[in-house]
Amino acid sequence: MGKHQAQIKLFHLEHQQISYIGMYCPKNKEWEKALLNIGARWNKNREFLFIKNKPIYLKQIFSYFKGIAWVDMKSLLKKENLNVKSPKIKFPTEYERLLKRKRYSKNTIKTYCSLFKSFLVYHAPKAPENINEEEIRAYQDYLVNTKKVATSTQNQHMNALKFYYEKVMGGQRKYYEIERPRKEKKLPKVLSEKEVLNIINATTNIKHKCILATLYSSGLRIGELLNLRISDISYDKSLIFVRGGKGNKDRTTILSDSIAIVLKQYINQYHPKYWLFEGIKHKQYSAGSIRQLLKRAAHNTGILQNVTPHMLRHSFATHLLEQSVDIRYIQTLLGHNSPKTTAIYAFVSDKSLRKIKSPLDYYLESLKDADKEK
Repeated sequence: MGKHQAQIKLFHLEHQQISYIGMYCPKNKEWEKALLNIGARWNKNREFLFIKNKPIYLKQIFSYFKGIAWVDMKSLLKKENLNVKSPKIKFPTEYERLLKRKRYSKNTIKTYCSLFKSFLVYHAPKAPENINEEEIRAYQDYLVNTKKVATSTQNQHMNALKFYYEKVMGGQRKYYEIERPRKEKKLPKVLSEKEVLNIINATTNIKHKCILATLYSSGLRIGELLNLRISDISYDKSLIFVRGGKGNKDRTTILSDSIAIVLKQYINQYHPKYWLFEGIKHKQYSAGSIRQLLKRAAHNTGILQNVTPHMLRHSFATHLLEQSVDIRYIQTLLGHNSPKTTAIYAFVSDKSLRKIKSPLDYYLESLKDADKEK
C-alpha cells in the first residue's frame, strides 16, 4: 500500500451503457470539494461520489491526492457492472424479519439494516454468505482508516454483521473470532443547572419549552420523549410512564411539578390528539426538529459547545447525584441495567471535587499561618 494509508476507494459503475468511476471518500470537506470541482457528483443517497470514466478525470484524481492519500483502484479494475444510483445488492429479507421477530426496537432495526447494507455495498456484488473473515477484517480497516468512524460506530457495524452471521446464518464459529474495538472510556458531557435553565428560558415557543424541559427534568432519551402519549403523563402521581425504552423495556420516571403546570398550558393551547408532542397534522414529532431547536436555544444563550438532547439526560443524572440522591434510584429513573453504567456520573460531578484543596494552596496557606504566628 506504500507509505500512505488507503483513503480513496475507486470502483466501476455503469448506467445507461455509460461507464463511471465511483469514489468512496472519507468525510473530508476539502477532498469532497476538490472532487466536485473536477465534475464529480453525489449519488442519490450521498453515499459516494461519481464521475464519467475518462482518462482525464482519473489523471486529475491521482494528481490531487498524490502525497496526501492512497487511491485504491482494485475494484475499478475489476469493472463490476453496478448502478450509479446505488451498487446492486441483494439484501437478505430474513435479516429484517428476524430482527422484528426478536422484538428489536424500531431504531435498532433501522440502524442494523442501514449498517448491514453499507457492508453489502462495500463488497458488492458479492453475496454476504460468500464474504470470508479476511474480507470482514478488510471492511473493519476501511471503517477505521478510511471513514475514521468512532469506536461506538465501529461496534455498531460489527453488531450488525454478527447478527447476520450468528443469528441469520446460524452462528458459524469463525465469525466469533472477529476482533472487537477497545471501547473508549469517555466521560459524558454535562451542563450546569444554570445553563440548562437559560436554554429552557431562551425558548419562547411553549411546545419547544416543554420538550426541552421534559427531556431534562425527567432524564428521557430523545426516542422515549417522542414516543410519549398524552395518557402516559400522571399529574396526580407526578410520574411519566416510559414505553419501550432502550432494550424495549418500560419504566417510570419523575414528572417535575413546575413542568406539569407548563405541560397543561401547552396541551390546552395545541390540543395534541395522541402523541404528547406532535408536529404538522398531528404526526409524531421528529428527532431532527428537537436537535435543531436545542442547538438554536443553546446558541442564543452563548453556549459554544455542541449541545445534544442526550446531554440533558446526562445533566439530569449528574445533578441528582450532586443532590445526594441514592445512585440506585437514579439507575431506576434512567432505565440502566447495571449500577456500573450509572456510576460513571460520579466521575462527572464536580461539586465534590471543588471541595478538595490543591496541595499548593494548602502549603501556601500553611506558610501564611506560620508567618502570622511569628
